Amino acid sequence: MQARVLACAACHGAHGEGTDNDYFPRLSGKPAGYLYNQLLAFRDGRRKYPPMNYLLAYLPDAYLKKIADHFAAERPPFPQPATPTVDAATLALGQTLVTHGDPARTIPACASCHGGALTGMEPAIPGLLGLHANYLSAQLGAWRYGTRSAAAPDCMKTVATRLNERDITAVAAWLASQQAPANPSPAAAGSLKMPLECGSVPH
Repeated sequence: MQARVLACAACHGAHGEGTDNDYFPRLSGKPAGYLYNQLLAFRDGRRKYPPMNYLLAYLPDAYLKKIADHFAAERPPFPQPATPTVDAATLALGQTLVTHGDPARTIPACASCHGGALTGMEPAIPGLLGLHANYLSAQLGAWRYGTRSAAAPDCMKTVATRLNERDITAVAAWLASQQAPANPSPAAAGSLKMPLECGSVPH
């Protein structure tokens, strides 16, 4: 597998730990089902990023599954949390949205699906820690504007379209500033009662 994933390492790090480039995310430790879904989405054109689309274009499902399993099992150290570049009020808004949501706007807390420790849930909900604020913001924006999508019903699109620009900035800044927990493993499958139907999460 080390030879197979050399092409991944240039952007995502030797162990999938992520790099200093804001837009190359950490892969290690995320649920294998989530990673596999993303590899399929890039291969099949549902996610658009030409280097990934070209790299994966002719790889079969079984090969992609092995890559996903490989990075899911990796546990390199997390980077140091980012120093927030937003004001205290924006950071507080981010914490509120992540941990409690906004019932008045029917926005569920990020933690309600991604777990109280924000490490995700098996088999297909990713952890949110160890990522750059710009990456998190870009992905929320992509869902909001329809340039990223998942299997219907697309719960992340539902959530993202209820967020405004300040919400997205706040959530991204707060998540990027958080220390990873001692145990970064995803929560067990079915351990969270999700507030929305999510097509990428099997029932």
